[in-house]
Amino acid sequence: MMMNKKRLLAGFSAVAALSMGLAGCGSDTSTNNNASGGGSSDGGVVNITYMHRLPDNDGMVLVNDIVAKWNKEHPEIQVKATKFDGKASEMIKKLETDVKNDNAPDLAQVGYAELPEVFTKDMLQDVTEYAEQYKDHFASGPYSLMQVGGKYFGLPQDTGPLVYFYNKAEFDKLGITVPKTADEMIASAKKAAAAGKYIMSYQPDEAGNMISGLAGASGGWYKVVDDAWVVNTETDGSKAVADLYQQLIDAKAATTNARWDASFDASLQDGSLIGTVAAAWEAPLFMASAGDTGAGDWQVTQLGDWFGNAGKTGPDGGSGVAVLKTSKHPKEAMEFLDWFNTQISDLVSQGLVPAATTADAKAPEKWAEFFGGQDIMAEFKTANNNMGDFTYMPGFSAVAAAMNTTAAKAVDGSGKVEDIFSEAQKTSIDTLKNLNLSVKE
Repeated sequence: MMMNKKRLLAGFSAVAALSMGLAGCGSDTSTNNNASGGGSSDGGVVNITYMHRLPDNDGMVLVNDIVAKWNKEHPEIQVKATKFDGKASEMIKKLETDVKNDNAPDLAQVGYAELPEVFTKDMLQDVTEYAEQYKDHFASGPYSLMQVGGKYFGLPQDTGPLVYFYNKAEFDKLGITVPKTADEMIASAKKAAAAGKYIMSYQPDEAGNMISGLAGASGGWYKVVDDAWVVNTETDGSKAVADLYQQLIDAKAATTNARWDASFDASLQDGSLIGTVAAAWEAPLFMASAGDTGAGDWQVTQLGDWFGNAGKTGPDGGSGVAVLKTSKHPKEAMEFLDWFNTQISDLVSQGLVPAATTADAKAPEKWAEFFGGQDIMAEFKTANNNMGDFTYMPGFSAVAAAMNTTAAKAVDGSGKVEDIFSEAQKTSIDTLKNLNLSVKE
């Protein structure tokens, strides 16, 4: 993910600035290697615990089965994995309590957007010396997202670049191709809508993730200047996103079903929705949503220059695995983590787009069948390399929630799409202040 040098350098700069803005909120955990809690030793055997939120659905290589391979090959380091079935925010809350009670796991899955927040809560352990040993195993972009102020707290696991899913057969019937510009998108969307088809979806429940990623494709929202946060969520990219979606909504040329509502699945299954922006990790979920409708006709491609993004894309999700501050065995935890996060085929079976570069990721056969034999993993890799500059602020989950609520108002006419970004501005500032962080207004 995000493997170009410019992106890497920008990530270093942004995260270095991040650490200044977080001063006083997260302690230097580099001295916590001997802290109590975390894994234990038993007769020379190091025991490591790992908490995750991976799907573990039927047909996937289960996490416990992946871990069993490690345990068989590494009798000196034994790992126990635990699946957390709640939401990411609930898992963070549990981990915070467990760290305070000295009862936390050694390793825990943490979203890239959540890492700054977890850092402010003093939950992480500095494992830079170990992370550096493995950095060549991962794409530079996601690797850099596992640091704050040049200190690394784990390793990346998967990525979530935004791409475009479309039903090529239906496009061909309409005599349209994937639009390259915003004007082409609007014209093609109107033509499709006149035939009862939709080539874009406005998903109010995904505003905080997808729409922030689309806006962020052309530039970040957050930076630190003179030890104070500077917030600008109303960028030119944000305005371009608002303008395109508002025109599509006003022309009734896009669906407005929430992504995780049954109505979205229905729009795929009845063949009316034939194109949509989606995160790379959505591929297997999208297939499930569509059922057999369009199987073999769908394709994946890069976003057009629809949002002033000049061919760039933005992030939607993705996560790493962090070492918590109470772990007694960070070295062994990182050794296992590097191994686990480079089990590429196993992670792909979980629906992930791995951040590891140690081998080519190959999509499962069912994916290839649904997407017409296309090598969609190669397309996702291209998207990773096309990532724009975007970093998250502490407490971004509150911003995302406010964006989702505001986005719904554009559907019923009580608000406009542009309101999403003004609400993000206000909520970002309020959230940072509530975290006792300095904000330059």
